Amino acid sequence: MSDIDELKTHLLTAIEASAALDALEAVRVEALGKQGRVTQLLKTMGAMSPEERQANGPAIHGLREAVTNAIAARKAVLEQIALDAQLAGEALDMTLPVDVPAAGTVHPVAQVMDELAEIFADLGFAVATGPEIEDDWHNFGALNIPETHPARAMQDTFYIAKPEGAADDAAPMVLRTHTSPVQIRTMVEVARRHAGAGSAGGAPIRIIAPGRVYRSDWDATHTPMFHQVEGLVIDKGITLAHLKWTLETFLRAFFERDDVVLRLRPSYFPFTEPSAEVDVGFSVEKGKRVIGGDEGWMEVLGSGMVHPRVIAACGLDPDEWQGFAFGCGIDRLAMLKYGIDDLRPVFEADVRWLKHYGFAALDVPTLSGGVGTAA
Repeated sequence: MSDIDELKTHLLTAIEASAALDALEAVRVEALGKQGRVTQLLKTMGAMSPEERQANGPAIHGLREAVTNAIAARKAVLEQIALDAQLAGEALDMTLPVDVPAAGTVHPVAQVMDELAEIFADLGFAVATGPEIEDDWHNFGALNIPETHPARAMQDTFYIAKPEGAADDAAPMVLRTHTSPVQIRTMVEVARRHAGAGSAGGAPIRIIAPGRVYRSDWDATHTPMFHQVEGLVIDKGITLAHLKWTLETFLRAFFERDDVVLRLRPSYFPFTEPSAEVDVGFSVEKGKRVIGGDEGWMEVLGSGMVHPRVIAACGLDPDEWQGFAFGCGIDRLAMLKYGIDDLRPVFEADVRWLKHYGFAALDVPTLSGGVGTAA
């Protein structure tokens, strides 16, 4: 027994004195390796008589357990010491200046919005915004959309539930189905301002209204939320020729091609009269449609002269003031210009897609440098 106690004292002292993991490993091999001293003691138990095994077995097993626990405890201490030393040696000075290139990427839709603002600013247009939750009058009524019009149907429009305590006759609220309410709010504000000043009312208006719009639709080519831009001009003596010139100038600047040709087809919109769908000519290059040329026609936007009822509903005199309006999907413009062949990834959070189609954070579009210069 004294030999076992002496061995235990020796091994525990050696374990505690180990200053590094490799020294501790050497003690472990000395004690518990295949030829270790504790291992050899365990092997002798097979040759002992039952009486000897009963007398010496607990001491030998106790020795192994004590050594094993001491090695585990010392190993944990040494590993923590090593980790602390590593962390101290790898500390970073966060106050040092670092030259790291910007990793952010501008979404193609956001880029196109900036391009639109740049182009129309050069034409004298301002950017106007408005709420995305609209009342029925701004979204439908003021735009000459009758109550029986299909656009008001539940399957096309997201209606907002009335809050508790609201009157039964309270105007319904909707997620705006287009950015036309921004045009209405602009005309109403202009009419109110001039009426307050005691003038005849009305003033030149040149705005674009980009933003998110919502419709209850979902398939491979439609999404319940998408982006739209609308334009409005109100002035004296405005004709359809002004509309056509504005759209030609815009599309040639946007697609950065001088061979962009337009075709206006008669159509119907409740808020314009006459109304026209606008097609743009395209050519086929390497099996793909490319804007420019006249090998075929592709619809890109809707337009028309502002309906006199809409002008009157906003407090302006339609006999004095005329205007035109147009609208198109920003997502569609991005797809046509940058070769995006599927609408759905535009609204997904795929970083790989964004790195492919995205723009550098400082790639600000300019007319002189090219509104669509890709990163």
